[in-house]
Amino acid sequence: MCGIIGYIGNANAVEIVLEGLRHLEYRGYDSAGVAYFNGAGFDIHKCKGKIRDLEKTIYVGDIESRLAIGHTRWATHGVPSSYNAHPHESDMVVLVHNGIIENYLELKAELLEKGYKFNSETDTEVLCHLIDFYHREYSLEESVKKAVNNVRGSYAIVCLSRKEPNKLVGARKDSPLVLGFGDDGYFIASDVPAFLRHTNRVVFLDDGDIVLIEEDTYKVFNIFGHSINKEIELVPWSPTMADKGEFKHYMLKEIHEQPRSLSDTLRGRILHNEGRVNIAEFGLSRDVLRAFKKVIITACGTSWHAALTGKFMIEQLAGVPVEVDLASEFRYRRPLVGEDDLFIAITQSGETADTLAAQREAKRLGASTLSICNVLGSTSAREADYVFYTHSGPEIGVASTKAFTSQLVSLYLFALAMAEEKQRISREQLREMLSDLMLLPEKVERILKEEQRITEIAKRYFKARDFLYLGRGILYPIALEGALKLKEISYIHAEGYPAGEMKHGPIALIDEELPVVVLMQKGQLKEKIKSNIEEVKSRGGRVILIKSTDEDVRVDDHFDIPQTNYYLEPVLMSIPLQLLAYHIGVLRGCDVDQPRNLAKSVTVE
Repeated sequence: MCGIIGYIGNANAVEIVLEGLRHLEYRGYDSAGVAYFNGAGFDIHKCKGKIRDLEKTIYVGDIESRLAIGHTRWATHGVPSSYNAHPHESDMVVLVHNGIIENYLELKAELLEKGYKFNSETDTEVLCHLIDFYHREYSLEESVKKAVNNVRGSYAIVCLSRKEPNKLVGARKDSPLVLGFGDDGYFIASDVPAFLRHTNRVVFLDDGDIVLIEEDTYKVFNIFGHSINKEIELVPWSPTMADKGEFKHYMLKEIHEQPRSLSDTLRGRILHNEGRVNIAEFGLSRDVLRAFKKVIITACGTSWHAALTGKFMIEQLAGVPVEVDLASEFRYRRPLVGEDDLFIAITQSGETADTLAAQREAKRLGASTLSICNVLGSTSAREADYVFYTHSGPEIGVASTKAFTSQLVSLYLFALAMAEEKQRISREQLREMLSDLMLLPEKVERILKEEQRITEIAKRYFKARDFLYLGRGILYPIALEGALKLKEISYIHAEGYPAGEMKHGPIALIDEELPVVVLMQKGQLKEKIKSNIEEVKSRGGRVILIKSTDEDVRVDDHFDIPQTNYYLEPVLMSIPLQLLAYHIGVLRGCDVDQPRNLAKSVTVE
């Protein structure tokens, strides 16, 4: 991992590649590098650290190259260093790679016997030498085809040849790669934002695809050499959507984009005249939806918290049993999945390796599959039987914010649609719950206008070493999400816990040094939460209360959210938690957009 960009055309290739790398920084990385054709051969620059460190080694104004590749690396094999950074080179081949080559040790042994020398600790260099070995006899594209037929694992690669310096060749398996078609040339990258300033005309490569790009043409073929026709698609994102604009950080911009992103998620998804969910937006018919007897949801990280919240929505509204699994565990427990089940994969990028593997396993076992994702043409969307795009726009900050709340709204829509088909909800109730949903973006806007209150709370607690987050019922997953955000952004240890379980362990941690964030909503669990607050206070703990009730509760700090229904309160509760994590991270001097050791799209196991 983690980011690839290549370009061939009439513009300054090095300038375009460096710009593309900057737009891929959100994916997380520890080193970076570029290679470009200098008219006689390839120059390679790479270093540990940030792209700005790399740029200091390159005088772009003196370079007129029309062919270049670049890479940001997130270490898997070998420590972060300049010698482990990409691009890697062999006698004739220069290569960048995302993914993991699982059989690299046995391939390395064979290549050592053939006389190849290794200068890094990476699995990538093995693939570079293997392509070089075949390139002694075959064209670059044929050499790539032969090489990838000999590797096990995941890869997205782009490579250059000293023997054929007018070509870019790419290939992918279990790691994303997309082509871009601009007025002045061709692009190939891990993600669309890398070249979005230049074009939104793209082709998404599938697993097993290999692409040959030359100055005025391209060709896609499979690992057997058969040509494949690919449809050019238009990505509905504008370049400004991937910029910070007036905001200091992408994360803050994306938090403030949520009124718009939620509106975009809702657009076209409600049949207002009928007071119903437009189930066609999920790709489902009502008869098919009615037939499902069980729902299984898998996801990773923040998306898993959305899945846990969705379980409450679907079970309580539709009366259908729901299992929720961490995608990384799903296929290792021999899951009981059958033809009457609907499997839902939730993934912002649509490329998360563990989620894709779980989705494929569910499909193998006979379940119908629905992908809830944000990225048009992603692998999860293409491989699923049905797809629901959240339309939250490009999310650049590593810590998910607007994608999460859009996922919650997507699950709410799905739960209402299933509740209607299962005849668990009246038409009047359905209209009322959809009306609540339409008012949601405005209520999020009201919370954001109170950001200064969250900033003041952050100033009182940013030096704490630990946090505890408590919630009950449908707010328990939101407590988990609040704790995760704080961990990711500020590097403070934080735990999310069901409030009723506090007395079974976490209560031992409570003292005057421990801030406890409590989520409280109206309803039957309100009195229980108030008892939990008293238990914290009696032991000296400091309570930060996020609540949806009007009553006065004696705590150290509180923040009130606007009134809405029980199932939408998780969305509104999430906003102050995101802001709290953000402002604590900023006050601690952390890189909130690119937290250490994290990657935006985890495309390896």
